[in-house]
Amino acid sequence: MRQALILVDIQNDYFSNGHMALVGMEQAASNAATVLQKFREQRLPLFHIQHVSTRPGAHYFVPGTPGVEIHAAVAPLAGEPIAQKHFPNAFRETPLLGWLKDAKVEEVVICGAMTHMCIDATTRAAFDFGFHCQVVEDACAT
Repeated sequence: MRQALILVDIQNDYFSNGHMALVGMEQAASNAATVLQKFREQRLPLFHIQHVSTRPGAHYFVPGTPGVEIHAAVAPLAGEPIAQKHFPNAFRETPLLGWLKDAKVEEVVICGAMTHMCIDATTRAAFDFGFHCQVVEDACAT
């Protein structure tokens, strides 16, 4: 079964110096980096998801701020796809579904934040689209 990794919202604002710091984000990012390295070594498809806030008055993931940037622990390498999203579901109004279909992916491995929001929404959507789903618990934070 062909796998792909989806790294959701591992962005600076979720870390201790950010505007929406999450408990356990540093450890989750470290674990996600380990998973990312395995996918890179095996040359399996992987996709970075970056939330960019478009809501008036938003205080985190604001365009043009350091907080919106993907954290260095899982920074994309040249050529690795990045989908920008504006909703919890990483499939909504992004190219993610097309990328997964083009790569003939059957199973997605999901890491990131926040577990109860974007990880949940993305996993449920992936399942609805027919993918087998694995959420790496210790590579997620909320």
